[in-house]
Amino acid sequence: MTRANARELAVLVAASMTVGDEDAGAVLDRFFAPEHYETLAAEDPVFAEYPGKKQLAYIRSLVEQIAARREELDRCIGQYSHGWKTERLSRTAGTILRCALCEMRYFDDVPDAAAVNEAVELARKYDGEDGRRFVNGVLGGYLRARSARKTEGGPDAGNASEGPAEVLPAAEAEAAADTGTEA
Repeated sequence: MTRANARELAVLVAASMTVGDEDAGAVLDRFFAPEHYETLAAEDPVFAEYPGKKQLAYIRSLVEQIAARREELDRCIGQYSHGWKTERLSRTAGTILRCALCEMRYFDDVPDAAAVNEAVELARKYDGEDGRRFVNGVLGGYLRARSARKTEGGPDAGNASEGPAEVLPAAEAEAAADTGTEA
C-alpha cells in the first residue's frame, strides 16, 4: 500500500470520528478489524489492500494526532480560511485540512509539498472543484505565513499564540512497527 492510500484511509477514519465523540483508538481498532475492512473493498478501491504494519502505524499516528489536536488544527484552519468559519466547512474539507496541517506541523518525514498535493487531490476526489480550491488556498496561506515567519526567525506559523510546532518521530514509529517493537 502506498503512503497516498494510507493517507486517504486516515482521512476516511478521521472523517468518521467527526460525527461522534469516540476514542480514536477504538475507532481505529473497529475500522481495521479484518472482518470489517474486508466488507469495504466493494465500496471503494482504496480498500482493496489491507495496510501493512508500517502503514497502520502511520495511519494510527496521524488519526490520533488529528483527534488530539483538533481544536488547535481548527484554529489554524480558521486563521487561513479568510472569511470562512470552520463550522461552515464541509466535513470532508475540514478533515482533509486537519490531516495535511497535522502532517506539515508534526510529521518530519512528510514533505510539505507532498502533504499539500495529496490534500488537494483528496479534496478534488471527495469534495469537488470548490473543495479543491478551498483546501489549496488554506494550505497555501499557511505555507506562505510559515515561510515568512521562518525568514524572520520566528516560530512555526501554525498559530501565532502557540510556539513552534513539535515534530513527531514518525519515522521511528514506523521503524518500530516494522520490527514489531514499541517506539
